[in-house]
Amino acid sequence: MDEVQGRAVGAARRRRAISTGRRGDKVFRGAALGSGIFVLVIMGAIAAFLVWKAIPALQANEGNFLTDTEWRANADPPRFGIAQLAFGTIMSAFLALLMATPVAIGIALFISFYAPRRLADGLGFVVDLLAAVPSIIYGLWGLHFLVMNADPVIEFLNTYLGWIPLFAGDNVGGQSIFIGSVVLAIMILPIISSISREVFLQVPTPHIEAAQALGATRWETIRLSVLPYGRSGVISAMMLGLGRALGETVAIALVLSTVAGINWHILEPGGNTFAANIVRTFGESGGIGRSALIASGLVLFVITMIVNMAARAVVSRRKEFTE
Repeated sequence: MDEVQGRAVGAARRRRAISTGRRGDKVFRGAALGSGIFVLVIMGAIAAFLVWKAIPALQANEGNFLTDTEWRANADPPRFGIAQLAFGTIMSAFLALLMATPVAIGIALFISFYAPRRLADGLGFVVDLLAAVPSIIYGLWGLHFLVMNADPVIEFLNTYLGWIPLFAGDNVGGQSIFIGSVVLAIMILPIISSISREVFLQVPTPHIEAAQALGATRWETIRLSVLPYGRSGVISAMMLGLGRALGETVAIALVLSTVAGINWHILEPGGNTFAANIVRTFGESGGIGRSALIASGLVLFVITMIVNMAARAVVSRRKEFTE
């Protein structure tokens, strides 16, 4: 009799536990769904606000908003376009990504698989510390040190790679898109390196041991087991760094010297970005001028969304391997 009662009590407890677990799943599912919807609502509200504030400037604009390179939003009549801003923003951000990604991946691999554990912990801390440095510090360093000491590198690139249009030019040096890209590359390097390092450390040990059992060297193990597994995570880290570079404001505003027009010669002074233009001209802009700046911010918002959507698509295509 006692045994039968004990089984009944145990069954009742299991049913209560299952019921409690199901309620917990429902609560968690609802919270997750609500959070996702809340984020979408916030994004939609931001987009609606930008569109609403940008309409007056777009209606008053006497130029072509998409193709004009001049920015005279405070003139009468106003005439402005985003061609130069879009070019400078995309060019500087992608150059920064090209420079930062190989270095960041190399640092992540060294810390994860080559460095002694004590050295790896200290080096990882130093790299992560770079992400805590304020943007204005990078900008001041780029303005007062990098601009003054980068001439030998710039002249080398212009002399030996001048046959490439990007590195051509007659008046190279100074506050150029190249200098801005270097500053951005240093700023996004700790982001890419930290995330890549965490992804590499998540590689299943059997993958690594299987490669080593087949006689693979350390580099062959990394190339065959680590890099393919961590590819989606590295791409996510790159896109996160790219988003930081696209939206950087103070550092790039200090480093670039505004020269009207689109210049494909990145070693020559000039260049401008959405964020730098906003921070430079917002204080002196009137109603239409500020509305025009908000319109340019709307374009930057769209560009960032497109980059993130493309990153999600790439990561989803690589998801099968990691699973």
